[in-house]
Amino acid sequence: MNDMIIPDGDLPAELVEDARIRMLRGSLLALVRRDGRDLTVRQLAVFMTIYMSETMHTVSSLAELLHVSRPGVTRIMDRLIEFDLIAREEDREDRRRVLARRTAAGAAFFRELGAMTRSTPAQAIAAAA
Repeated sequence: MNDMIIPDGDLPAELVEDARIRMLRGSLLALVRRDGRDLTVRQLAVFMTIYMSETMHTVSSLAELLHVSRPGVTRIMDRLIEFDLIAREEDREDRRRVLARRTAAGAAFFRELGAMTRSTPAQAIAAAA
């Protein structure tokens, strides 16, 4: 028998039945089922950080905040740029720094994410079924 397999019923019921976990699963399923490109968890975390923050982010600030290497953040940003979810802009004050800017397509996607997560718990649970 594989030691890595967890027997059925071996997860805490309060976690499995937690409405927030069910809503997260429902939101993720809605995100995966929609037309469009899928984002990795890291890409989604960078995207959400850029769109939920009032401050402008650089590769370095994102790397520090998310505990991801600078080259890793650069690769993530490249992918988000490819999807037109963010844009890269040179910092006018320090040309060595690259700023992550929001885009119209990214703002539309952010609103779509908001609509998915604001669905009622019943809708999220039904979507997860």
